[in-house]
This record gives sequence, structure tokens and C-alpha cells, in this order.
Amino acid sequence: MAQQIFAYIAHKNGKADDSALELVAAAKKIDADAAVTAIVVGSDAVCGEVAATYPEVWKISSDAHPNAEVIRKALVSILPSDALLLIPHDTFGMDLSPGLSIKLDSAFAADVVDFEGVEDGKLKMVRQEYSGMVSTHVLCDISAGAVINVRPGVFQPDESKSAGGQVADKTGDAGDLSETTRRFLEVVEAEVGDVDITKSEILISVGRGIEDQDNLEIIDELAEAVGGDVSCSRPIVDAKWLEKSRQVGTSGQTVKPKVYMALGISGSFQHMGGIKGAPFIVAVNKNAKAPIFQVADVGVIADILEFVPELTEKVSEMK
Repeated sequence: MAQQIFAYIAHKNGKADDSALELVAAAKKIDADAAVTAIVVGSDAVCGEVAATYPEVWKISSDAHPNAEVIRKALVSILPSDALLLIPHDTFGMDLSPGLSIKLDSAFAADVVDFEGVEDGKLKMVRQEYSGMVSTHVLCDISAGAVINVRPGVFQPDESKSAGGQVADKTGDAGDLSETTRRFLEVVEAEVGDVDITKSEILISVGRGIEDQDNLEIIDELAEAVGGDVSCSRPIVDAKWLEKSRQVGTSGQTVKPKVYMALGISGSFQHMGGIKGAPFIVAVNKNAKAPIFQVADVGVIADILEFVPELTEKVSEMK
């Protein structure tokens, strides 16, 4: 495939997001021989970090807080007309990508969870609809390029190292980035409750499958048995069964545990977007088609109201 593949690198506090390595793996599903080029806006430290993996890094210098309007303008200026650009499917990616594809006059696909190769100039992709309940297989004409949002966490990070990527400064080609109708105000950090789940090594996370607030007792018992902390998906917070500080996801906390147990959680991209660091994921759900099973290391098809007490009992016996 002659088209060049690019990866937009998300970063925070001078550190590349985990999706940086995932996008390499995603690109290789498109073209196994692809030499992927990373695009980094606003951080020399991140350029150096990702140069260990990417053979080429394009740097755009900027002191401003990430602004989709500004970055969209820059990418339009520097990208080849037929480029394939991979972007993490998070809140920023959803802001950036649709308008970018229009400016580039290229195809757009959101929340892609897999690639099945290129055939006759068309890229075969797998997307998810209805909160992951339905998988759709899509043929996308990429002859004029494409902007593709890749769901974080679905590709195993590619940790192979390159011979040392070259960093090319594209700031001059990006044009004047000072004009914008948006103005950055502030970053509002998520509140920290009685337990800081962002520092937990083991998280027992519960979703709507728990059915009733009184049933949370069995989750607490399991967490105590395994030495972990309780976290949850958004429906539990919306129901006011647990405080906001316990929520994992793009609208909650970002966590990096060693073990993440998802109990009665479907696995929407909003929830999975809050899980970083490639933890060992154990999923228990009575819906065999729940998207959480696509990223789980161990999947159990069971009703958590029946499974969790039995698991707690077995763990207690082993201890």
C-alpha cells in the first residue's frame, strides 16, 4: 500500500498517552510493512519518547493548551492529500476528527475496533454500534485518504523499538496557529474521594449489572477479599449509588491498575477510555456479546449476582 500512515499522539504533562503504542499496532493491521509517522503537537519530550518506536516524528511547536480548532488547521497544512491518519477515539479525538476529514475532503470513521486489511483500494474495518451491542463491518474508500478514530485499549501496545526515529520540525509548514475563536480557560481535575482509585493496583469495578444498590455489598466483600478498591461505570454514579470519584471513564477518573475486574460492565469506549497501562482485565457479564469481552484477558459469561459471592468464598478459602 503506497499511502502513508500517520498517528496523532495524545499526551499529558510531557508523557505520551498509552494509545501512542496502540496506534502502531493498529497501523500494522492495515499494512504490516507500514512505516508509521507520529505527529506530536507541543512537546519536545514526547517527541523524544515516541521516536524510540516510530521511525519518523513530525513536531509542531505550540505553547497553547490542545485546541482542536488550531490543531485541525495545522494538520490540514502538513498532511499529504491521501494520508491515513489514526487518532485515539476519546473526547478530544471526537472534537478534532469529523471537521478534519471535511477539511481534507477524505473519509472518516469513528470508534474503530479492528482492521481487516485493504482490498481494491478499500479498507475493511470493524466498528461498533448501539453501545457496542452490534459490530458493523465497513468498507471505506481510502483513495483520497481517511481520518480514523481508533478505540483506546483494543489493540495490544506495540513496544518494539525502532533504530531511532528522526524528528522533523513541521512548525513552519503548519501556518499561523494564533488565530482561533476558542479560548482556553482552565483544567478542572476530577475530585478525589475517600479512596484515590487512580493509585489503586487492583480495582473491582461494577456496572449496571449489579441491578440494585443493596447488591453493592457483594462487591465490597470481593474487594476486601482480594485487597482491591471498588470503582464503577457511569450508570452507578448517575443512580447516586457511588460517588463521582469512583467512576472510571472519559467523564470520570483515568486509572492504571495492574488488575481490573469489570463486573456487569458492557465496555463502552467512554468507560474503556479511562483505563490505561494495559492491566490484566477480568470481565464478568451475562451478555456473551458485551464488547468488554473483546479486550478482556479472561472473560466469564455469568450473572455477577451469582458469580461474585462464589468467587469471594473461593478467594477467602485460599487465603
